[in-house]
Amino acid sequence: MIAFRTGRKIPARTELHAVGVCSGDGAERPEDLDWGVLEGRGFEAKAGQVQIVSGPDRPVAVVGLGPADKVTTAVIRKAAGSLARSAKRVRRLSVAVPDAVPDAVERADAVRALAEGLVMGAYTYGRFKSEHKPNLLETVVVIGPGGKAVTDALEQGRRVGEAVCFARDLVNEPGGSLTPTRFAEIAVEMAEREGLAVTVLDLDGIRSAELGGLLGVNRGSEQPPRFVEVTYHPGDDAECRGSVALVGKGLTFDSGGLSIKTGTGMMTMKCDMSGGAAVLGAMAAIAAVAPPVKVTGYVPMTDNMLGGDATRPGDVLTIANGKTVEVLNTDAEGRLVLADALSLACRAQPDAVVDLATLTGACMVALGPKVAGLMGNNQAWIDQLVAAADRAGERVWPLPLPDDYRGQLDSSVADMKNIGGPHGGALTAGLFLSNFVTEGIAWAHLDIAGPAFTDAEEGETTKGGTGFGVRMLLDALVNFEPPSAS
Repeated sequence: MIAFRTGRKIPARTELHAVGVCSGDGAERPEDLDWGVLEGRGFEAKAGQVQIVSGPDRPVAVVGLGPADKVTTAVIRKAAGSLARSAKRVRRLSVAVPDAVPDAVERADAVRALAEGLVMGAYTYGRFKSEHKPNLLETVVVIGPGGKAVTDALEQGRRVGEAVCFARDLVNEPGGSLTPTRFAEIAVEMAEREGLAVTVLDLDGIRSAELGGLLGVNRGSEQPPRFVEVTYHPGDDAECRGSVALVGKGLTFDSGGLSIKTGTGMMTMKCDMSGGAAVLGAMAAIAAVAPPVKVTGYVPMTDNMLGGDATRPGDVLTIANGKTVEVLNTDAEGRLVLADALSLACRAQPDAVVDLATLTGACMVALGPKVAGLMGNNQAWIDQLVAAADRAGERVWPLPLPDDYRGQLDSSVADMKNIGGPHGGALTAGLFLSNFVTEGIAWAHLDIAGPAFTDAEEGETTKGGTGFGVRMLLDALVNFEPPSAS
């Protein structure tokens, strides 16, 4: 855990001091640095570029912020993540980066993004390494004006960053150890630590609740499923603008079932619970950001395996809302467990629902590995999520739900099939999910198959699970307004 505080002067024990610099003509440059050396090393003050040079009292990390008129909290977060990795062998760091941020960005917003980026950039996952070398950063002093607003912003940034790292830990743990039972135990530990209400359905409870999608996906597994519900209530005297349901896919490993994946396609399938991890990550920081809304997270948990009684292509499952599904591809399993979770979420009549899932490779084909697909039934709610994503620096792109594609889901033996045609798979998956949302409830679906996992380090993003969605969800909840019917 990194400890943050503010200070007017650089502490004597500081090992590294960081300053921010914007690019372009007229940008201010600290006079006590050797700019000839910096430029000789290729430093151009690009956003996220970091160069460490000698300073009068200690080494100085010069952090690029890019053009001054394009500095945003997303840029600051990215730069802070790069700084954290550059300072990985430093325990005590002082930072004056916010002093270089243009006045258009409020100082509290800047230091919140700084704290988030430093925490996320310092993240490493070493549970299974015999000689793990974690980032050593322990203390960060932000130099400059302080006050309660800045102190509170630093604390919120730290908590949000740690929530993202919590989600990353869940995604990075292999499915052989993060079983549905263990996943649920971690959720309970988190909820109890944060003072949240939590319930867990075991196999008998899932059968009693008639969650046919979850039971169908779990049939080939030796690991029993779980269904977790976590709830946050605003304080008794706090404003409450309504209620929101967060639904996350919790497939702890996906082999594809009898419609088995290739060996290559299976390699990263421990990440198929990234939607559930994002929901639990958001719940882990929800008390810290204190949104003016009741929030309930729903996470169905199972793996998708090939046991002797695994669901066969052609089998028909009955979802919690009574609709039946002909399963023609057991590798399109995420939508089956989400169907149950959406059905249960809608029973509570929330003002809005959003689900997150690593749902389709088709979405990655359409948008690439860094952008999530966003679709839904209410434009006002979609607009809120787009705005939250922009503020959080998590990229989403709206996709349509064409009514004339619904016919691709028609089945001759059940209410619908679980797959559509060969094209537009992200859209037909969204259309499938829409069948389990009660009419009149604002709903959005985020297909995070691309940005949930990465092989590259960039800014605040580290290799492996990214924790995508946590920051966007928290921002959306803090700024939530009940969407008008559409």
